[in-house]
Amino acid sequence: MTVILDAQSLTRRFGDVVAVDRATLTVGEGEVFGLLGRNGAGKSTLIKMLTTLLPPSSGSARVAGFDLAREPARVRRAIGYVPQALSADSELTGFENLDVFARLYDIPRRVRDARIAEALRLMDLTEVADRLVNTYSGGMVRRLEVAQSMLHRPRILFLDEPTIGLDPLARETIWQHIEELHSTHGTAIFLTTHYMDEAAQLSHRVAIMRRGAIVVTGTPAALCEELGQRGQAEATLDDVFVHYTEDERESDDTYRETAGARRAASRLG
Repeated sequence: MTVILDAQSLTRRFGDVVAVDRATLTVGEGEVFGLLGRNGAGKSTLIKMLTTLLPPSSGSARVAGFDLAREPARVRRAIGYVPQALSADSELTGFENLDVFARLYDIPRRVRDARIAEALRLMDLTEVADRLVNTYSGGMVRRLEVAQSMLHRPRILFLDEPTIGLDPLARETIWQHIEELHSTHGTAIFLTTHYMDEAAQLSHRVAIMRRGAIVVTGTPAALCEELGQRGQAEATLDDVFVHYTEDERESDDTYRETAGARRAASRLG
């Protein structure tokens, strides 16, 4: 397996609080990797470090072959990122949002329109490309944000709670389009989610965080089988999640993370 992301003992402290504690993980080329954990476990802090938005206190990581600390600009050009907070401009059309991102990524003019057209097609937004984003549904906004993040053909796409606040049908639609995008370009996907059905269906492997540390990593099937061998017959990923996080003590960041999630859900609503 060719490794696209390699993090070793990645740590982030805020004063005396250790938000991420020596996280070590790898993601393979073209792999879908799910990061799971309760609010306050450190998921968003870890993803912010891996996307160069937050410097690590210690440890190291290489993303797409580039050193996270020494080559952050190269890392940023190799990744796509869809945060929890909305990133699309509601006062622009879908096409205009994509055009702005294409220019920011220095996509050559000769291929810019073709890239935008392909992104709109993959996310099923062609027919609404000329509508203002403030007329879009929550699911359409999320699909537009994924389209924005993929314009420059990143080697790995980070999705932080991409379906938060969406109804089940909108969630299913988004993942159908992301799976098509993944199969078309072979992009590795690193996602956080609180929906265990999403993680079980989409992820080749998952890692579970607890109090800032990664406590277990494996395929959903293997983790469920292991728990079943411990006496819990027909264990699901929900059962695995509870088993590894049941004594989680929420950190000081929990209120801020929850409030941010609710704001995002309200705006998407």
